[in-house]
Amino acid sequence: MFTAFERLVALRYLRSRRQEGFISVIAWFSFAGIMLGVATLIIVMAVMNGFRQELLSRILGVNGHMNVTNNARTVEDFDPLVKKIVAVPGVISAVPIVEGQVMATAHGVASGALVRGLRSADFLQRKILADGIIAGSIDDFAAEKGVIIGTRMADRMGLRPGDRITLISPQGNPSAFGTVPRMKAYSIAAVFKVGMSEYDDSFIYMPLGLAQIFFRKKGAVSGVEVMLDDPDTVFDIAVSLREAIGHNYRLYDWQRANASFFTALQVERNVMFLILTLIIVVAAFNVISSQIMLVNDKSKGIAILRTMGASRGMILRIFFMTGASVGLLGTLAGSALGISFALNIESIRQWIQTLTGANLFNAEIYFLSRLPADLDTTEVVTVVVMALVLSFIASIVPARRAARLDPVEVLRYE
Repeated sequence: MFTAFERLVALRYLRSRRQEGFISVIAWFSFAGIMLGVATLIIVMAVMNGFRQELLSRILGVNGHMNVTNNARTVEDFDPLVKKIVAVPGVISAVPIVEGQVMATAHGVASGALVRGLRSADFLQRKILADGIIAGSIDDFAAEKGVIIGTRMADRMGLRPGDRITLISPQGNPSAFGTVPRMKAYSIAAVFKVGMSEYDDSFIYMPLGLAQIFFRKKGAVSGVEVMLDDPDTVFDIAVSLREAIGHNYRLYDWQRANASFFTALQVERNVMFLILTLIIVVAAFNVISSQIMLVNDKSKGIAILRTMGASRGMILRIFFMTGASVGLLGTLAGSALGISFALNIESIRQWIQTLTGANLFNAEIYFLSRLPADLDTTEVVTVVVMALVLSFIASIVPARRAARLDPVEVLRYE
């Protein structure tokens, strides 16, 4: 497409001389702008994808894909209901749970918590929970001799396996002196960590039998959590599930439960993509300005080339090559920088934190204990193609201007 002569002239124009120093500075700024724009866009998209993936895996791993309950949130005779739910195609498991809000207190520290009562076998089926046990053992939990709390709650209250935590229920016991808050102390069987601060700080897992006694649901549960083969098929399976269990139950799926949260993430992701794309657009305008200045500076040389037999197309290709080279090299450098940074972002964060002593990623604010990044090949290719297209479009304008120069007019005034 490009001849050796055209490449030689374009390379010569790219190499700055003293009188062209200002033009070269603008070209370097264009290169840096495109490189940083592409790198930043790849990094931010990877982090946003990582956030969504990590939060989704933890939310669904802990809470399940669908909840079956009724308006009274007291489901009796739940074992036959579980069998009907498990028989529906696409359902992996159905777990009866007792759920309730409490005030947890230990060593003078008190905070709200959510108690989830379930059987030990069902707890072990939740891989994210079973693999998240970092202290203690599941044995006391299975024997209904203790509860399991999150690591952030344990650290905040100074608790270890074997210590006791007191739970206070808002459902009080009636007495001669009025309603008295119901409270009971439980031994800590184990401590878990799932990597999401909300769960590690406020969730307490209790054996199903103890939870039924504490929340006065003898022989009943709050609902049944359902796990599916594919969380995205929740609407289709809900129809089959409704036919299997009847219309006396409420079905509440994960998409409705977290709709506002994931919608906000998607909107933020789209806005960030748009804003960061403007960096590349600004860099493309720098390419146009530097190339127009180069054309003006080289107008005499262009005229001489034309008088020596160079065609308009040859001039256009020479100046297109000079501008496109800046965009191409900037895009390649930005892609390499962005991909490398995204693949090592957690190590870089920890290194910067060690160096500065500042907390760059507060788990209480960002929900996660580590900075995630998930590179999507399609998105990386999209960013690279977009940057190249913008750079090539920016290179065409001054190249066409150079090709239209009239050598007679230029040499007349020289």
